[in-house]
Amino acid sequence: MFAKFFSAPKRSFNSLNEREILALAISSEEDDGRVYLAYADALRQDYPASARVFEEMAAEEDHHRGMLIDMYRQRFGERIPLIRREHVEGFYARKPVWLTQKLPLEDIRRQAASMEDEAYNFYMAAAARAQDAGTRKLLGDLAAEEKKHGQVAYDLEGQHLHSEAVEEEGATAKRKFLLTYVQPGLAGLMDGSVSTLAPIFAAAFATQDTWQTFLIGLSASIGAGISMGFTEALSDDGRLSGRGSPIRRGFACGIMTAIGGLGHALPYLIPHFWTATLLAGVIVFIELWAIAYIQNRYMETPFWRAATQVVLGGGLVLAAGVLIGHA
Repeated sequence: MFAKFFSAPKRSFNSLNEREILALAISSEEDDGRVYLAYADALRQDYPASARVFEEMAAEEDHHRGMLIDMYRQRFGERIPLIRREHVEGFYARKPVWLTQKLPLEDIRRQAASMEDEAYNFYMAAAARAQDAGTRKLLGDLAAEEKKHGQVAYDLEGQHLHSEAVEEEGATAKRKFLLTYVQPGLAGLMDGSVSTLAPIFAAAFATQDTWQTFLIGLSASIGAGISMGFTEALSDDGRLSGRGSPIRRGFACGIMTAIGGLGHALPYLIPHFWTATLLAGVIVFIELWAIAYIQNRYMETPFWRAATQVVLGGGLVLAAGVLIGHA
């Protein structure tokens, strides 16, 4: 809200003359070309076929820029005024590339399609205001090219993204998702669910005080979440292993660790001891089978092997906690 009042003043689009409209179009094509090249650089390692698509789209933008500069030179000479889209009121703006280049592949493709739609709308509005016949024709032609640029992108994808490339890129995207989110999250959920069983149930049976048990469970869960999150984030920067952003992995691991412990700590907010303990036991049962399902669904671990490992291990830890609490 305050940015609206304290930001630098902007020109309205209707106040621009043809010289300024051409200058704005030139700078916009330059910016879009840079965005496409940045997308290509970001995708090249994991999605080389898509990177080639964006390189060719950048070449298209550079061709448009050359046409606009030729028209500007013909009408107004060699000096092009500096006017950019952020200088014009109500004009569409691009997010900084460093905020968008880490987006998933499909999101990048959708943003590229949105860019072409916005460019088409700009050229249509600019052509409607142009008085010079040559300028009006050029702007109209560019609007038509931007309109079909989505088809050009589709054609380029058809050229570069053959079925094997699409399958390979899909497998790469799945692998990155597994390594960045599923694997750290699963490790956290397993640690949080299993490692907190013994202290929570030992405290429960030793004190039979639900509030004290809840506080112990809460501290164990939050502490384990922080510890696991930092451990995951600091263990590997992801550059060589391809495991993705350490910050994302750390958050996934830390949050799931805390959730795993809190699942069977929260029932002890119930003041009746046996009601809280029975509910906590049911939640533990659900947590352990959920972990086995995730291992089977995403890590392709045979279900019964995953169930045996997780449920048996969790059951032993739970039994240890109960025995220690009764000691």
